[in-house]
Formats: sequence, structure tokens, C-alpha cells
Amino acid sequence: MAVKPQDIANTYPIPVYRFVVSVGGESLSFSEVSGLDIAYETITYKHGMGKIHMPGQQSDINITLKRGLVKKQTQFYDWIHSISLNQIDKRDITVSLTDATGQKPVVTWNIANAFPKKLTAPSFNGGSNEVSVEQLELMADDITVTFH
Repeated sequence: MAVKPQDIANTYPIPVYRFVVSVGGESLSFSEVSGLDIAYETITYKHGMGKIHMPGQQSDINITLKRGLVKKQTQFYDWIHSISLNQIDKRDITVSLTDATGQKPVVTWNIANAFPKKLTAPSFNGGSNEVSVEQLELMADDITVTFH
């Protein structure tokens, strides 16, 4: 039996280089997104016959966004600079892997109530010709995954 292109498209792993990101409803470009982890702490119960392990609370969600530093694009700086004691603009973020056209989401990570905790400037090196990349570390309340 011959393998059809549609069968390959439905069973081949999704490439990671076709993704779109929306931060608070604004579509932004990034070179890398990491930390979309769903994890739980473990609790160990010890008793006279041994021990058992059970899931505990959800682990902290720490997300990292990286992008090239561009003139007059200050969204990251403005967002982290707006923090004051117990007051922060939390935003929802979506990260979607897309199909070959780059238009239709295939899998989407929905991140709830994210806020910046660290903004890292590019590393400076006079002997390099690499692009300057800024990095924003976020903390969020929850992640859900939608398969389209």
C-alpha cells in the first residue's frame, strides 16, 4: 500500500521553527520560546511498610522569550519597568506551532497571567558579528495546551 502525502503530514512530527506568539493580544516575533513546562512537585508519604509518592502542587511556571533587539521596540523594557510593589500588568500569552503555511495553528500553549521577572540585555562582544538578543523571563499562573 502506497503512503500518501496526507498520511505523512498527519504522522510526521511538527517542526519547531514555525511558531507565532501573542503577548496580551499583540503579535510579536521571537527567535526562541522555552519553559512551556507542565510539572508537579512530588510528595513522599512514609509509613511502616515503606513509602509511596504522590503528586503535589503544580511547579512554578518560568517561561523565557528571546528576540533580536530592534531600535524603538521597547515593549519588554516598558512592561518590566511598570512593576511597582504588588502592582503588575499580568498578560495572557499564546504560543502556537503552525502548519506549513504559517497561518493555521496546530498546537497552542495558552499561558495565563504572565508577568516579567527578569530582562537580560544582550551580551556584548567586540570580536563578534552576532545579532543582539534580549531575553525576558516570565512567571505565569497556568499553562493549558490546545490541539487543533
